[in-house]
Amino acid sequence: MIRFYNAKILTMDGDTEIRTGELWTDGAVIRYIGETPDELPAFEREIDLDGNLLMPSFKNAHTHSAMTFLRSFAEDVPLQTWLFEKVFPYEDRLTPEDVYAFDRLAILEYLASGTTAAFDMYFFPEATASAFDEAGMRLMFCGSINGTAKDVDRLNDQFQKFRHYSPLVGYRLGFHAEYTSDESLHRGVAALAQAEKEPVFTHISETRSEHEGCIERHGASPAQYFESVGLWEYGGGGFHGVWFDEADRAVFRRNGLWFVSCPCSNAKLASGIAPLKECAAAGVNLALGTDGAASNNTLDPFREMYLGTVLQKLRHNDAAALPAAELLKAATVGSARAMGLSDCDVLAPGKQADLIVIDLKAANLQPAHHIPESLVLSGDRMNVKLTMCAGKILYENGVYQNGIDAAAVRRDCAARIPRLTD
Repeated sequence: MIRFYNAKILTMDGDTEIRTGELWTDGAVIRYIGETPDELPAFEREIDLDGNLLMPSFKNAHTHSAMTFLRSFAEDVPLQTWLFEKVFPYEDRLTPEDVYAFDRLAILEYLASGTTAAFDMYFFPEATASAFDEAGMRLMFCGSINGTAKDVDRLNDQFQKFRHYSPLVGYRLGFHAEYTSDESLHRGVAALAQAEKEPVFTHISETRSEHEGCIERHGASPAQYFESVGLWEYGGGGFHGVWFDEADRAVFRRNGLWFVSCPCSNAKLASGIAPLKECAAAGVNLALGTDGAASNNTLDPFREMYLGTVLQKLRHNDAAALPAAELLKAATVGSARAMGLSDCDVLAPGKQADLIVIDLKAANLQPAHHIPESLVLSGDRMNVKLTMCAGKILYENGVYQNGIDAAAVRRDCAARIPRLTD
């Protein structure tokens, strides 16, 4: 067992109250949270937090991890140009070995910023599963097919192979977007989801042109159209949702869907500001993702939380538009539940030990008037002192654990760049 003591603890289990005490992990799970008892069991390690904060780890509810290979490559262009001229042609050059290498680069960034799980949509799933499994980090695949009904068999093959791949790796049904596939695929995915009783996820209403194009093609917005073909009978959700209106939010509320916002990517590509305040007011489930590093350009949950809340203030000309604590909940609890990781959403006995330690003594977090709000509005990835996933410490005080050689990862990726981008 590992003992964390002299800690401030933010469990996120129903509230954002800060407690004091200690937390014990036993293997992959949390065994105890509370005050120091009179008698203590034997521990393999005891960590004095000296007043620093224990909290649930971040979960990245929408990302394309291996797109780290295009970080800072395609800049200052709108989404359609970015995607069709600066991304798709270069992705065609990728091999499974490339994806593995650049997933490992993303994992360095995830762990250093307190992220223990990624909802990843990309190519060559075997390579990605290997990268995350070896690192000890959680991975939930999101299906990424596009095309026609014939491609649904490929989705099902991947789903059956990876849904129970390992204790750390699972799979959710999904496809890229309405505009990169046709109605036969949408209905085929819906039929598969109904047969398997599984949720479905996809990009949705990311840009005005995508949103309005769907209305022209199907007479309904993407959210309303997907509901009409039975896609969400067993839940799921959508990524971005920038151009959602009241009727779209009603679809998500009615079906218990997850609205996964990516504020940085949407801002960089000038896609717009998602209606997070309206979604929260309508009772829509909120989660947070980064999108890929090519459109962000980091995989940093702190920056997503900050932009997520301050852009709502600008959108509504209201400094109280969306409480900062709502973004903290979205980036931790909400994102975990969106991914189907309800066993590692909060800190509680019996839950998976997916947690982080935040350095509250850092200058940017002092004085600690309101810790949850301070994490969102003042916090930085450099404040993460320790990242634990499934009871294993993977990052501590700037050093990667579990056999992760950060320098070797960087060298490997640098050697691949000329072939991929020249």
